[in-house]
Amino acid sequence: MKQCIACGMPMKNPEDFAMGDTRKDYCRYCCRPDGTMQSYEEKLISLTNFIVKTQGLEERAASSAAKSMMVKLPAWKTESSISNN
Repeated sequence: MKQCIACGMPMKNPEDFAMGDTRKDYCRYCCRPDGTMQSYEEKLISLTNFIVKTQGLEERAASSAAKSMMVKLPAWKTESSISNN
């Protein structure tokens, strides 16, 4: 089973993958409508909003939590250290 390189979500079924393409390394939640992977900034905003909604954190704390999660993922290891401000 693959894990999304951008958010860590397990991808078990074709519909879990970006555009249903099991050759992609990222999930349907981390892709743009054209099938390309979201940028670091787009994913940070998306993940921050998800954390606010699901965990009830205020935006600043949620953004910090999102950055901490993203730095551990393959897609963002370099990007996170540059954008960690």
